[in-house]
Amino acid sequence: MVVAASPATKMALQEWSVWYGAIQALKSVSLDIRSQEILGVIGPANSGKTSFLRSLNRMNDINPAFRADGRVTLDGKDLYEDFDGQQVRRRIGIVFALPLPLPLSIRENVTYGPRMRGERNASRLEELTERSLRAASLWDEVKDRLDVPAMKLSGGQQQRLCIARTLAMEPEVVLFDEPCSGLDPISTAKVEETMVELKSQYTLVLVTNNTKQAARVSDRVAFFLMGELIELDLTDVLFTTPRDQRTNDYITGRFG
Repeated sequence: MVVAASPATKMALQEWSVWYGAIQALKSVSLDIRSQEILGVIGPANSGKTSFLRSLNRMNDINPAFRADGRVTLDGKDLYEDFDGQQVRRRIGIVFALPLPLPLSIRENVTYGPRMRGERNASRLEELTERSLRAASLWDEVKDRLDVPAMKLSGGQQQRLCIARTLAMEPEVVLFDEPCSGLDPISTAKVEETMVELKSQYTLVLVTNNTKQAARVSDRVAFFLMGELIELDLTDVLFTTPRDQRTNDYITGRFG
């Protein structure tokens, strides 16, 4: 009998709790994030989704009120003890809710990060530009106008440019924080298609208030409520036969 290999764990949280001053945002969360999967994260406002996401690439480091207990690991190493913040953010990129292209050309937006990291080889930068734009499903739309200001792109194109800019840093994990919240349905569909294609090379975590989006693109979904992880399961299972009544109430629109 052939036994299927278990999916490799890329990141993991073990009894992870987060406070901002006296306010506790996450309460003893334990979960794994598997290599080359899209983990969807859903829940109402103030459920802990953003604190969870910021814990994964140490964005909370800049908040003096932040403190935490427990452990977060990347490839089995402690994210907060075995790496410095800069190392973490090179390996774990993030795409925010609102596209924020730099006031530069399309090309310069993509190469900005590698240049800041010290990359000066022109052919290497060109290769990174094309590869990143292709991965973000934007290359065919902009390949003949790479020196046009990025601000001239549509909102959906700007968001995909921000994805390309993140990918140009060659991360291993990409976090998405409500990446389609301000986009029209057509642009949303393109971003979702891009995320599904990226899964073959990256580990993705998608925080979204759109449960239908989580159902469309996620391999597994985690439901958070009041700082607690209520349920984590395969997407089809969680959306059809959730174990917890609170999960069912949320996904059927009874609250949130």
